[in-house]
Amino acid sequence: MILPDFKAFPHAGRILGIDWGMRRIGVAVSDPSQDFAFVRPAIVMGRMDKSHAEAVLRVATDENVVGIVVGLPVRSDGTESETTGHVRRFIDDLAGVTDLPICTISENLTSFAAQAEMGRVRVRDLKEKLDSESARLILENAMAMIKRAL
Repeated sequence: MILPDFKAFPHAGRILGIDWGMRRIGVAVSDPSQDFAFVRPAIVMGRMDKSHAEAVLRVATDENVVGIVVGLPVRSDGTESETTGHVRRFIDDLAGVTDLPICTISENLTSFAAQAEMGRVRVRDLKEKLDSESARLILENAMAMIKRAL
């Protein structure tokens, strides 16, 4: 079920953070107390693979999460881009395969912040780890919002 905000989102239990991408989906998961976020390997999708929701659901099941937070890419002026539409369709697909609560949070500049936190790394490492680092930042921001909603 897609929630409009974090008021009804679970305040305890592991949460999955997602940074959606057509080819790579960044993944992070919280601890049960929702105090810490940990990166997981990104989900790598084939060029023609359309099973993004099922791939995320497998991770959610494996990690025993109680909710999912998806980063929503919007422009700095708040308008939506073509990518925002893709993410919204992914969220609809995800809601169709799970009853877990799903919330979105703006992901403005998370990739830049994640790259800055990673420091100097090889390009190969950057490509492999940036999406999940972005998912970690998305999840950390969401956990802060959940705590404020208490």
